[in-house]
Amino acid sequence: MKQGKWKARGRLGPGAMYHMMMLPGILFLLVFSYVPMVGIITAFQDYIPAKGMFGSEFVGLKHFMYMFKLPDIAQVVSNTLVIAIGKILLGTMMAIIFSVLLNEIRIKYVKKSVQTIVYLPHFLSWVVLASVVVNMFSLDGIVNQMLAFFGLENINFLGSNTWFQPLIIGTDVWKEFGYSSIVYLAAITSIDPGLYEAAGMDGASWWRKVWHITLPGMLPIILLMGVMSLTNILSAGFDQVYNLYNPVVYESGDILDTYVYRIGLVGRQYSFGTAVGLFKSVIGIVLLMSANQLAKKYTDRKIF
Repeated sequence: MKQGKWKARGRLGPGAMYHMMMLPGILFLLVFSYVPMVGIITAFQDYIPAKGMFGSEFVGLKHFMYMFKLPDIAQVVSNTLVIAIGKILLGTMMAIIFSVLLNEIRIKYVKKSVQTIVYLPHFLSWVVLASVVVNMFSLDGIVNQMLAFFGLENINFLGSNTWFQPLIIGTDVWKEFGYSSIVYLAAITSIDPGLYEAAGMDGASWWRKVWHITLPGMLPIILLMGVMSLTNILSAGFDQVYNLYNPVVYESGDILDTYVYRIGLVGRQYSFGTAVGLFKSVIGIVLLMSANQLAKKYTDRKIF
């Protein structure tokens, strides 16, 4: 029986079994990621569901031209960029600081406990976390109660165009910085401990060791992660914004993803919504290729 199996494997090649294990994943990718791409054609049509993709009228770049003439498209792109760049910069900075401080904890029980608590929000969806954020930052929430305790005026965080973007950026950083720090912790552990011992013998303080040994040792990973994050610069987080915003803060909170949802699905302008989504995807591909070249230039590592 065993000989028969080995003979079959020999005929299929040494890696055939491993390749067959990839088959379910490949089929999943084809069915749910590549087949739906056929729908891109509706961006160039006046799509009518009753006529279908192959019966609707072809209109070329009509919806793209209309998109660039809309007065609020510039505001939507601006909101997307501000929120996405804020998340990348603040999230990266917090993850680096947290990983450096966590590495200094020598008691394993305390270190593991802190890691578990900080990593936990990453595994919760925004549907759950949005209710927590709303309860905390509503007019009668704990944050406004604390402001009132110190004699300050209440702030309508969820209904203010001034405060909504900082709220979105801050809560996303709170959710993700712990999980993002895993990569930076791995980078710190790869630094030669002899460097710290030599610096200690020379009388270097903790800050000097961090500045001259830890941060330079983490620099290649910081650059690589920073460059890779450029690919998400037009993905400001649909789940988070959709669960937290309301019509009062559309001016500051509407991003490309929520705009496509409102116009394309809710407003039943399927072709226009697809055109906006396709525009975002093309910009994302250009950024991905640029990020790949920057990674090669500054870190000697390529994404693909």
